[in-house]
Amino acid sequence: MTAAALGSLPEWNLADLYAAPDDPQFAADMKKGEAAAKAFAEKYRSRLATLNGAELAEALKAYEALSDLLGRTGSYAQLYYVGNTTDPARAKFYGDVNAKLTEISTQLLFFELELNRIDDAALAKALESPALAHYKPWIDNLRMEKPFQLDDKLEELFLEKSQTAAGAFNRLYDESMAGMRYEVNGEALTLEPTLNLLQDKDEAKRKAGAEALAKTFTENLRLFTLITNTLAKDKDISDRWRGFKDIADARHLSNRVEPEVVAALVEAVRAAYPKLSHRYYRMKAKWRAKRSSCTGTAMRPFPPKTRAKCLGPMPRRSCSMPMASSRPRWRRSPRVSLTNAGSTHRRDPARRLVPLPIRPCRRPTLTFCSTISARPGT
Repeated sequence: MTAAALGSLPEWNLADLYAAPDDPQFAADMKKGEAAAKAFAEKYRSRLATLNGAELAEALKAYEALSDLLGRTGSYAQLYYVGNTTDPARAKFYGDVNAKLTEISTQLLFFELELNRIDDAALAKALESPALAHYKPWIDNLRMEKPFQLDDKLEELFLEKSQTAAGAFNRLYDESMAGMRYEVNGEALTLEPTLNLLQDKDEAKRKAGAEALAKTFTENLRLFTLITNTLAKDKDISDRWRGFKDIADARHLSNRVEPEVVAALVEAVRAAYPKLSHRYYRMKAKWRAKRSSCTGTAMRPFPPKTRAKCLGPMPRRSCSMPMASSRPRWRRSPRVSLTNAGSTHRRDPARRLVPLPIRPCRRPTLTFCSTISARPGT
């Protein structure tokens, strides 16, 4: 179906954040955030260890308000940009905002680093203050990152370089994927309509969609290889500097889950393969054999003994039920977060100040992945 046939499609309404990129309130909030960050740094830099519980709580409250304000502007810029990543005006707006927020975040980077350097006993005493105890869960989370944080200058370098390192290649991948077209029966489609063909009940359409995807992806294989290898090396550098021993350690820390818990989950799933996936494919094979028998068309050759074993009582209506194709398909992969804003950690507010990618699964991994959210206008 063509874009013209679909008519006007729904678009995100971002008015709850800002009316438009040129909304005066947006510029005012950016200016307010920059001034507040400068004042915050002047007031608290190199002083956190000398503050009592109530004073630390006051600092955290101000930090939280700053995170909310700048997070609002960053969220708007990100959402506006992904509405149409092929629009140069949106890309420029997002890039400018991202650069400015990174600059502001550099002024606030000291706060969490200094907070983590406070002695455990001193911090425990400060937490006796009810006002600071309110933030204890967040502080406990932050302290988990203490073994992996670097000195201030290195953290600042990682933060500033994020714009030209992993962040730049993530954006290159997003914009490249948005600009690619997939020719299906003479029509150039964007990614989402082509992926939708893989779910069509017509096998010919599924095949056409899969072949179009394979053709375009193959033509861009060198680009995908460069992006993937660069992101993998960027993560390797970050992990080595921070002291992570395993490739998944940073992700486990970000998710606040112990590696042993993940390993136990993986083992449990693998042990259940015979009960789940193996059983599913055995059932699928039986249904396919029955459908081939009642329609008279063999979708896949079955040995006579296998076919006889699979056949059995079957509702008449099942002969016309659409069956899933057995051909290999591009599957959606779980998003693998590499480094961003100079760190693999994503839970602390300082990192949130940099507009982090919020889209699902638009990162190259061992299998090509695609967005599962609509991108209006692309």
